[in-house]
Amino acid sequence: MISFRKITWDNYREVLKLKVTEEQDDFIASNMFSLAQSYVALLNDDLPPMTYAICRDEVVIGFIMMFHDTAEESDYSEESYGVLRFMIDKDYQGQGYGKAAFAKALELIRTFPQGEAVSVYLSYEPQNEVARKLYASFGFVETGEIDGGEVVARLAL
Repeated sequence: MISFRKITWDNYREVLKLKVTEEQDDFIASNMFSLAQSYVALLNDDLPPMTYAICRDEVVIGFIMMFHDTAEESDYSEESYGVLRFMIDKDYQGQGYGKAAFAKALELIRTFPQGEAVSVYLSYEPQNEVARKLYASFGFVETGEIDGGEVVARLAL
């Protein structure tokens, strides 16, 4: 069973230990960087980032970081959610956990935990075919925009 748990003193070290495969290393920031970024956002933004340990039963197997933007804050001029980071540890890849965890993320976003929205945005490295296929399977469509060298994709809610 896949669940999202808030990052706590009890599990943050497990989140920091998570690693992707060597081939995927250039596709995503480290979880240490992501948690630091989350901390800065927490202190400076109106809404805190939504960061979670992805767990299979009691075992931390991944990490996700999401956010909400108003139309004024958004780069896309619409109320939206974004998935900034999503990773499953290399030891748990290829077993369906990524797809299950991403479905759970979209389920959470559709409850509008930080406000209404019309879409979800994310981005990924152009050569990351695994990410492209995963996100497309959920209905994400590439917008044609490139942000920081990454392909931007959008899902209408």
